[in-house]
Amino acid sequence: MISTAIRVARVGSAAELAAAVLMLAGYPAIMVAALIPSVPAFAAATAVTYLADHYLHRQGSYLINRLSKVRAGLSIRFLIRQLLLILLLARLDLSDNLIFYGATACFIAFYGLQAPHGALVTLIRNRRRLPVATRNVDLASRVRIPDAPRMGLLNRSAEKMLHLDLAAVVGILVAAAMDWALPGFIGIGVTIVLGTLYVLALMPYVRGKKVPPSADKILAKVDDWLRDYRPETVLYFSGSKDSVYQVNMWLETMEQLDSRPLILLRERVILQNLAPTTVPVICVPGGVHLMNMDLSTVRVALYAANVGKNIHLLRVPTMKHVFIGHGDSDKLASVNPFSKAYDEVWTAGRAGRDRYAIADVGVRDEDIVEVGRPQLAPIQTRQGTPDGVPTVLYAPTWEGWDGDPGNTSLMLAGENIVKKLLKADPPVRVLYKPHPFTGTVLAKAGAAHQKVTALIEKAAAERAADPRFQADAAAQAAAKAELARIEARLAVLVGNGGGDKGDEAEASRDGVVDVAKYEEIARLRGEWNDAYWRAFPVWEHRVVTGAEPRLYDCFNVADAMVSDISSVVSDFIASGKPYAVTDSAAVGAEEFKRQNTAVRAATILSNSAAELGELLEAVRDPAADPLAEDRVELKQYLLGPDEPTSIEQFNTAVANLAIKAEARNVGQESRAAASAAEATTKA
Repeated sequence: MISTAIRVARVGSAAELAAAVLMLAGYPAIMVAALIPSVPAFAAATAVTYLADHYLHRQGSYLINRLSKVRAGLSIRFLIRQLLLILLLARLDLSDNLIFYGATACFIAFYGLQAPHGALVTLIRNRRRLPVATRNVDLASRVRIPDAPRMGLLNRSAEKMLHLDLAAVVGILVAAAMDWALPGFIGIGVTIVLGTLYVLALMPYVRGKKVPPSADKILAKVDDWLRDYRPETVLYFSGSKDSVYQVNMWLETMEQLDSRPLILLRERVILQNLAPTTVPVICVPGGVHLMNMDLSTVRVALYAANVGKNIHLLRVPTMKHVFIGHGDSDKLASVNPFSKAYDEVWTAGRAGRDRYAIADVGVRDEDIVEVGRPQLAPIQTRQGTPDGVPTVLYAPTWEGWDGDPGNTSLMLAGENIVKKLLKADPPVRVLYKPHPFTGTVLAKAGAAHQKVTALIEKAAAERAADPRFQADAAAQAAAKAELARIEARLAVLVGNGGGDKGDEAEASRDGVVDVAKYEEIARLRGEWNDAYWRAFPVWEHRVVTGAEPRLYDCFNVADAMVSDISSVVSDFIASGKPYAVTDSAAVGAEEFKRQNTAVRAATILSNSAAELGELLEAVRDPAADPLAEDRVELKQYLLGPDEPTSIEQFNTAVANLAIKAEARNVGQESRAAASAAEATTKA
């Protein structure tokens, strides 16, 4: 019932749902209290609406956005509360009292301050919104970008301004309860003075040295930096906030390039959610600005997604364009016909080449280059027979935008898979890491996730009480202490999200990474991952959600995996460990293998998970693993050879294509010079 209400209200948790109910019920309660009239009841209901409203704003609740769409936005809610306070005063027979006139004048004046406040905030934001946003680009030495307004003057400005009425509301209620006007006028004075000071505090930021340079000047200075830096290889990306993982997966590869790298983004929200990197990043939302940018030294452009905005860079003939994608799987997106717009398409292994040949979408075989998957370097291979209790990772994908139940095993087979793993004899440990989008499209998928989570947590509690499983309490305590130490240091290095952060312009000015700090953070995250797995027994079932530990970290502690058709399977193949894939659509094992290359060395599970024993046997006794050789062959087919390393293959491909681009440009210059000479001769 509660979960249904959460989905209907579009809130993120039961606490948000409770706050939403309290806020929406609070206004009728305020009106009733005003009509009775009852000052204590009015004060209590008013306090509830203030607190619930504030909580929902702090949580970024979707409901707040929806209320504004039905003309119940923030300003309206505050205005209604103030009008009801006036009604309360009238019902208390205070309509001829000075406090009544003072309250009326106060709220009119207070709303009169909203206009200059809103105008100033909008003007400051517009002037501080640079035509480009950058990271790791030295703008500070080239152009003066003033500090953002301090004290969080722009952050949640409307909410902060409106909440200044609290002093007046409290004062007026005290005055009404005590029949003494002085507290009311004190509160009114505080509200008006604070509102006026807020407006005055914003005014210096719309003139003089506190205003950033013009867009043309900023763009000119970015071009100056580009001419000095001379980027050679660009990673180009455009997409929604939810797709930022597609560019994040390439950041480490870009850092390892032999040529000078640059990352070009098109949406500010992508930059805001981009993972830390040492590579220079320029976000250029405007197509015209991008097309006028000096990228004359770039010879290779890499594209991680097929999107319409790619055309703004694809039109540049002086560089060669490559589709590198954001994963390797048998999904139709891996053979998008749009790929023929690029000079080359880079795939992990032979499988990608064959997919394009079978799909026949216009990508020529000679334009396909196999470069491996550099991102898979952290994945460790199988190290003999597991000691103690083997670990099986269950990592289902989500239901997909179309909601096809065959996309994920979670709804039809998840419970069966987990129950069989939990009841396995000899025992195994279960790690469950669901896709972060699970349940966002189908409520049934979310419900299945909750059931699986409950099963694992119950089994973990039972195993902890089982005398056959003994924990090393001292070792775990030491690991937890180490985790706390590492997390404290990371909080210092990364920041905890508090404080006054400035804005995008300030971030562009100061956003040059501290390489020493960056390297320390990377080292500490590796240590954190090691301590995390030591902080609990090796036999303990666990549900792993959130960004940490990462999926690849789960790969490395697992002895086998159960998953669905997605790039997760292709990535896990790099480990060489046994794996199973669920035929959720029930097309049959042979047809399933025919349709999906990545499952040709997998144990194929039906929705009953009856075949799971085959996987467990392969885990416990590698010598009796019938698919071991198949996995070796499939790994090379899907991901390419182990030697040379993938990053070496990638760098070679970049260098070869850069030579082609340079040869083309030299040829164009030669032809242009020859044409000019011929024209001169004829003249």
